[in-house]
Amino acid sequence: MTTSMPATPFTDPAPAQRLERAATALTAHGFTVEILDDAAAARTRVKELIPEGASVFTGASETLRLSGIEEDINAGGRYQAIKPRVLAMDRVTGADDIRRLLAGPDVIVGSVAAVTETGSLVVASGSGSQLPGYAGGAARAIWIVGAQKVVPDLDTALRRVEDHCLPLESARTREAYGWPSAVNRLLILNGEHQAGRGTVLLLREAIGF
Repeated sequence: MTTSMPATPFTDPAPAQRLERAATALTAHGFTVEILDDAAAARTRVKELIPEGASVFTGASETLRLSGIEEDINAGGRYQAIKPRVLAMDRVTGADDIRRLLAGPDVIVGSVAAVTETGSLVVASGSGSQLPGYAGGAARAIWIVGAQKVVPDLDTALRRVEDHCLPLESARTREAYGWPSAVNRLLILNGEHQAGRGTVLLLREAIGF
């Protein structure tokens, strides 16, 4: 006789002990981790972490949008914001320049689909535009992660991507663009070899997908 396991409530914020386990594991893998109360605290911290005048690319993220961080970076005038610049460029004649701008900013800011208690970050993407910067192209990377994204292990993280994030993102892209999203590219960051490059701001509250 087998007993079916209940579905993981991917919208529930992880309790403090699970956040601490994830933070400890990520730190052991070379990431800089800060546990913050909420998105407002993360918004303030991001301003402190990024020097004025830096070139900054924001990966597509409901967390950034809902927290106000996306607007701070792309419309605040404090940084050399890459996303507005790219959106104003011709996608055909400027393709090479767009690719280079996205791949190597001073700082890339975004979120992830899941963070494991074993110390990995999991990023799912349809276009892959943010992945080069996350993987190492950007001089610094900052991820803001809601507490509901903390999962026990990589298997659960991948299930969260398919069962939770993808349906929500597809609903968003259908409304915005008229077509569903897809997990065309998947990046798993198991460690950061360069001290201080990758910062995870782990929140005690749930935000984003």
